[in-house]
Amino acid sequence: MNNKISEISPEIAKLSALCEANSNINPTLYEKYDVKRGLRDISGKGVLAGLTEISEIVSSRKENGKEYPCDGKLFYRGIDVEEIVNGLTRESRFGFEEVAYLLLFGQLPGVSELKRFCDILAEYRTLPTGFVRDIIMKAPSQDMMNTLARSVLTMYSYDNSANDTSLPNALRQLLQLTALFPLLSVYGYQAYRHYHDHKSLYIHSPKPELSTAENILRMLRPNKKYTPLEAKILDVALILHAEHGGGNNSTFTTHVVTSSGTDTYSVIAAALGSLKGPRHGGANIKVIQMFEDMKANIKDWKDESSVADYLVKLLNKEAFDRTGLIYGMGHAVYSLSDPRANVFKKFVENLSKEKNRSEEFELYSLVERLGPEIIGNKRKIYKGVSANVDFYSGFVYNMLDLPQQLYTPLFAIARITGWSAHRLEEMINANKIIRPAYKAISDRHAYVPLKDRD
Repeated sequence: MNNKISEISPEIAKLSALCEANSNINPTLYEKYDVKRGLRDISGKGVLAGLTEISEIVSSRKENGKEYPCDGKLFYRGIDVEEIVNGLTRESRFGFEEVAYLLLFGQLPGVSELKRFCDILAEYRTLPTGFVRDIIMKAPSQDMMNTLARSVLTMYSYDNSANDTSLPNALRQLLQLTALFPLLSVYGYQAYRHYHDHKSLYIHSPKPELSTAENILRMLRPNKKYTPLEAKILDVALILHAEHGGGNNSTFTTHVVTSSGTDTYSVIAAALGSLKGPRHGGANIKVIQMFEDMKANIKDWKDESSVADYLVKLLNKEAFDRTGLIYGMGHAVYSLSDPRANVFKKFVENLSKEKNRSEEFELYSLVERLGPEIIGNKRKIYKGVSANVDFYSGFVYNMLDLPQQLYTPLFAIARITGWSAHRLEEMINANKIIRPAYKAISDRHAYVPLKDRD
């Protein structure tokens, strides 16, 4: 790329400073006008903006008219996600496809329904002729989320019914994108790895009889090999990331953009742009990087005082990236516990044993135990703090030897099922464009003719 394109000139720097100076809102005004920043109140509870039947997040209980924090629960179409994972484990089955069916259609599939649904996904798991060569292999991006978004928008050009927003056509488009996300993500990474890192190029075709999790590992690895436990825990990761209510940033984006009446490809590209943000889908990468720094700076990983001292330094902006954050701790909704982290932890321990990384797992467990108490002592918090799903997911992906460039795309591969369900729900139930209000607080001024402004 021409360096001039990426260059910040002195003029741009000056204009940026002007922009900041004239767009800086006094934080006290949010309280004065009772504005819920981030559409959340001071305790983190979201402003009610819609209704959904797709999933439910439980983080508190009511007693005598008052709300109290409780262990978190996540329900997909009214079914506890922990029960779903436990059922799949007992039956030794992969379940991401089954969960996708549940989220989209509101009920668990029967044997024949599940088989036909998996067959449909397998049929759709084929890219248009020349797409890999002409789109993915050309101008590969250093960020796979941008590659994924570009690919989604380009798919619009290959769809003769791209602008048809009828429900059957939108469902067809969403199922195709669900099936293709693993290919677009893995192939995008392989292209980047080849052209930027000068590594061998592998483009493995998916196998129709394999699950989504199995196909991801098969397409990514040069030898196409993986263990049953590796595939199972990746399947669980996809299930736990598939959906999380209508209020999370990328899903709310899906509702907002859908309400404008635009096409499916534009909606999903917008959701991808939201998910890419480090405050949303990119958090698990920060967790991994934080733990690498922690391991390098603590001699004895079992020494509680040393670990506690490091966590205090994190909060005091004296360690790692000096942001004052312990990544993977705390959540916008959950307080006492994130049910996804609780479910995940059982599988993480088994994988750490298979990978001979039990000492690292014990370090993660120690930080999970110490973190909430240390944060509570150092910060004014309005609800409990606990490990979230990102706390363990990055560690899992690292043990699976997955490249960090694919951590957030893996989130997208899972979450497109939730986005799809919410897009369809918005299309079915809403007939108004989403438009919240913003209060103007600027002073009014008379217009000054150009010749009088210098």
